Amino acid sequence: MNSSDHLQYISHQYSGQLPGPRLIVTGAVHGNETCGTKAIRRVLAMLDEGSLLIRRGSLTLVPVTNPLAYAKGERAGERNLNRNLFPQEVPQDFEDRIANWLCPLLARHDVLLDLHSFNAHSEPFVMVGPRNNDGPLEPFRHEQQERALARRLGVRRFVDGWLRTYGAGVQRRLRQQSELQTVLRYGMGTTEYMRSTGGYALTLECGQHDDPQAPEVGYRAILNTLAFLGLIDGPVPEPIAAEQMEALSMAAVVDKQQADDVFSRPWASFDPVRAGQQIGVRADGSVELAAFDGRILFPDAAAGANCEWYYLCRSNPDF
Repeated sequence: MNSSDHLQYISHQYSGQLPGPRLIVTGAVHGNETCGTKAIRRVLAMLDEGSLLIRRGSLTLVPVTNPLAYAKGERAGERNLNRNLFPQEVPQDFEDRIANWLCPLLARHDVLLDLHSFNAHSEPFVMVGPRNNDGPLEPFRHEQQERALARRLGVRRFVDGWLRTYGAGVQRRLRQQSELQTVLRYGMGTTEYMRSTGGYALTLECGQHDDPQAPEVGYRAILNTLAFLGLIDGPVPEPIAAEQMEALSMAAVVDKQQADDVFSRPWASFDPVRAGQQIGVRADGSVELAAFDGRILFPDAAAGANCEWYYLCRSNPDF
């Protein structure tokens, strides 16, 4: 028997008596990111004991989206579920089989809140989608609703620009500017797939993997989302004040050229950098310098050759 044959996919749905939005909340898309699982299970307990009631619309909760990765306590089961997330006619791995269950489930909803965590110690942040547009990469028409929800999750830091920046790196590695479908395929995760079906979605990075406050961040975000969308009775959360926000746009991705490229220091996401500041040293001895003033994001010291090493963000005053 395959090591994953005993696993199953589990979701919990609650529907109110009145019409309203269809919300889905997911946790453990990456198996070592358990804060979302803990937050969702806390909400499940409240729903089942009756202390929380869905009055309008519907709520679907998925505490463990990738059960193989979760059982292993690792980021992936057989590959990263949050890339190349499409239904597969001939599934090649466990994550393909998840996609054949998860993608139709996402498509039956209007809004996704996807709960994650990250490696280095830093404060929580939310990743939002693009501006409204009709372009070929990520057409979208729910900018206002998505960003209004983002401002009510309970965090102050916001990041956009993921798919276009990731895609620029893919195209550079392929050296073919026409490879749009490849960019779409490998940059497609839960939120991108949700937007492609006509909904909107947010990725909430609740904190460092082992931060005891990260499940609380996820729990608060779920309750705020339920109240803001009107699924439960209660006061609607106020948006975070503009002067308290830190909005950033991903603007560049830098690759490792060789596996022996190394950082000059142990960078953490959102560390500030100055144009010309040393970021690392290449295997050939050349120095890697920051291209502009901004903040570093997703530094990956363990990245392989010809893979994403780090991203740079700029301030986004027009969020």
